Amino acid sequence: MRNLFHTDTFKENQVHTFNPQSWLQVERGKVSKFSSHSPSSIESLIKVAEPPVLPFFKPVDYVEVLAQIHEELESCLPHEKAEVYLLQFQVFRGLGEVKLLQRSLRSAWETASTVYEKLIFGAWLKYEKKGEEPISDLLASCGKCSQEFRILGVTPEIPLQDSEVMSACNLGKIEPTNVVYFRVREEDIACDRQKIADLSPPFNTMLNGCFTESNQEVIDMSENNISPIGMRAICNFSLLGSLNELLSLDILLEILIFANKFCCEKLKVACDRKLASLVSSRQDAVDLMECALEENSPVLAASCLQFFLRDLPDCINDEQVVRIFSTANKQQRFIMAGHASFSLYCLLSEVSMNANPKSEVTASFLEKLVVSAVNCRQKQIAFHQLACVRLLRKEYDEAERLFGAAVAAGHVYSVAGLARVACFKGDKRSSYEKLSSVISSYNPLGWMYMERSLYADVDRKWEDLDKATELDPTLLYPYMFRASFLMRKQSAEAALMEINRVLGFKLALECLELRFCFYLALEDYRAALRDVQAILTLSPDYRMFEGRVASSQMRTLVQEHVEQWTTADCWLQLYERWSAVDDIGSLSVIYQMLEATDAAKGVLYFRQSLLLLRLNCPEAAMRSLQLARQHAASEHDRLVYEGWILYDTGHCEEGLRKAEESISIQRSFEAFFLKAYALADSSPDPSCSATVISLLEDALRCPSDRLRKGQALNNLGSVYVDCGKLDMAADCYISALKIQHTRAHQGLARVHFLKNNRTSAYEEMTKLIEKARNTASAYEKRSEYCDRELTKADLQMVTKLDPLRVYPYRYRAAVLMDSHKEGEAIAELTRAIAFKADLHLLHLRAAFHEHIGDVAGALRDCRAALSVDPNHQEMLELHNRIICSKLSYLLLMNYFLLVFALFRVGFPLQHGVNNPEWSTSYCLS
Repeated sequence: MRNLFHTDTFKENQVHTFNPQSWLQVERGKVSKFSSHSPSSIESLIKVAEPPVLPFFKPVDYVEVLAQIHEELESCLPHEKAEVYLLQFQVFRGLGEVKLLQRSLRSAWETASTVYEKLIFGAWLKYEKKGEEPISDLLASCGKCSQEFRILGVTPEIPLQDSEVMSACNLGKIEPTNVVYFRVREEDIACDRQKIADLSPPFNTMLNGCFTESNQEVIDMSENNISPIGMRAICNFSLLGSLNELLSLDILLEILIFANKFCCEKLKVACDRKLASLVSSRQDAVDLMECALEENSPVLAASCLQFFLRDLPDCINDEQVVRIFSTANKQQRFIMAGHASFSLYCLLSEVSMNANPKSEVTASFLEKLVVSAVNCRQKQIAFHQLACVRLLRKEYDEAERLFGAAVAAGHVYSVAGLARVACFKGDKRSSYEKLSSVISSYNPLGWMYMERSLYADVDRKWEDLDKATELDPTLLYPYMFRASFLMRKQSAEAALMEINRVLGFKLALECLELRFCFYLALEDYRAALRDVQAILTLSPDYRMFEGRVASSQMRTLVQEHVEQWTTADCWLQLYERWSAVDDIGSLSVIYQMLEATDAAKGVLYFRQSLLLLRLNCPEAAMRSLQLARQHAASEHDRLVYEGWILYDTGHCEEGLRKAEESISIQRSFEAFFLKAYALADSSPDPSCSATVISLLEDALRCPSDRLRKGQALNNLGSVYVDCGKLDMAADCYISALKIQHTRAHQGLARVHFLKNNRTSAYEEMTKLIEKARNTASAYEKRSEYCDRELTKADLQMVTKLDPLRVYPYRYRAAVLMDSHKEGEAIAELTRAIAFKADLHLLHLRAAFHEHIGDVAGALRDCRAALSVDPNHQEMLELHNRIICSKLSYLLLMNYFLLVFALFRVGFPLQHGVNNPEWSTSYCLS
């Protein structure tokens, strides 16, 4: 969704026409220099779009909201939990925490109390995990089932009420003395008068009351849209309490309408359930949902809903399905989704926004979300999302109204939308003032300064963007603007340094694209090719220059200006970049190798997945693993890749079995390595270390290249360290370094440290820093091997290189706390917590709050941390301790208030204060 929400710039109404060929002359000797290009041409190449107003729930204090959510989950009724978890999902969505939001969705699904919630959250989980269906198939082959991918039996999930079941004493044969004939299309159908009368109050009145039909032996039912077969089935139902299994769909629909017309509740319920069991496709669901809504048939509606949701996102391209969802009134929404209407339209809106945020479908779904919102938070989410879509559609008046409604409901981030609308309407000063008011009214956040920078002059803009980066270094736009500005001023080196700052810790496609443009302008085509190949690895369908040009097209154009490498050249380049810990460069080389050859693709895709995991791109890594499986050269290779797929998705034991199966076919490096890795992770028993060592030694005896052997030696060294065999560990690390596995410096440094040689450990980490392209983790590790001043300098460098690493903040806060600078210590943690929802940061701040006696602050941080990890044992213990402290404090306060009250009314003090047993029992009562 984030990548799709691009707002139109209000500074440049004219779109520059981008012609890649103007920058990529076919004849390399005729390429013009950077300085010779016109400023407008350079401007079109490196123009940075303004940041979109994101359609996310972004509370000013997300910690407070997460704490409130945790408290609500502890106290709410079971049937309310799924809705609370949905709110938690929305908070994590706004924070960009993919793993946490998926866990919240799973919790909502697991705590769902109605069939509607189970269908909605199950479908949502499946949608969030799109592309993981092969994993479900793999699990099935291992005898496990991924529950969210299965079809839910709707009918059993909706239990029958006692009033909906036919009483056994009313069933039986037709009594001869009690026969009544219903004439349908000249056919008389014999029924038991009393049993038909028992079907509903209207029938009872008609057959036993004062109407003429009560005295008739033959009653004409021809005008009631029922066929003879349908009437006969109703008669049989009155006798047997069930419908015939062989009834056709048309007859069942007849009976349902008839049952509704004559208020035959038990017959209607039976028919509703029977029809629900016949839905087997999306088209069936389309055909029957309208009837379900008209005839108030909730079981049938739920069954139809399931088939719509199972086909997301494809079903929102079906006009009939969209019409059903977008035209449903309040009663129809209740029939279709029960009390989960808001959850349903949350899901539909998200899917539609991801497909096309400007579409009429998206707007109609969001309108239903607004009318489905009940509480204040739901209204904040709904108003803001619809406002974002109206803004994209340039419906400024409506967007302004909706952003205003969201702000009135308490969503401060929506002020960014109000400011954007005001600027589009020509009131730029008002936009600036709106953001200034927010900054002065709340604890400032990075987005506030970033948004205000859009309406400031150049000097103030730069100041605001610097402040935005200081408060939230994860915001991309400030880096991109500064880099683009510097490039326009022809400060190419400074521009590259600025964009490399963010790419050092966040592999964002838009930042890679901008750097690609810089290299095009500088005519460094090899570097440009590297970046576009990295982009294609991360997102094969990515389109550049605001969606106008396919990345693959740009690669083709750039490649004409770069000397082609042979396969041998590529392997040498890969070794060099892997050894230099240049992950983006390694990705680019592997992409080039995959494009150039059909051989060994499985191995290359597997290497690609390893790099992507290291770069924290799990979705792309999983895609590469699945491609490795698809292109496996042999059965035993395929089993290894399947094992890694299972392992990386949390199915360690199944992954282990795949490794063993592969070894049984052929002993290979990757199979032994996988088994060792999975065994080390799945078994907490220290005695398994010997087995892991044996497996890694077996792996090293098998053929492989030095990239993987270096990794195996490094892992073997780590196991030896854990077993206390330091000399053997050192031998492993030295052997790994001999084949240029640069990361082994870190393991060798650890060995030196454990041998009480801090100087050698420090020097070893310095060697890693000198060799590696990405050095944040190396600086962090080196900080453990030096004195306090050098440690502070190294950790300051870590924060500069990768502000998302939390250890430096924790260390600095602990040092401040030791110096009795409690306020500064808490401020240091708060600085990081503002942009990163990290358990360890929240845990430490909670402990600091507890230490200074701030029970409320400590409890808030504990609850927020437990929203991040509900099962963290230390957090649970701290939370329980703080709860007990709070109760003791309240008890003590009540005691003193009581004593004070008694003193005020003249009650003898010795009766209270001098009688502890009495006073304590009184306070407890």
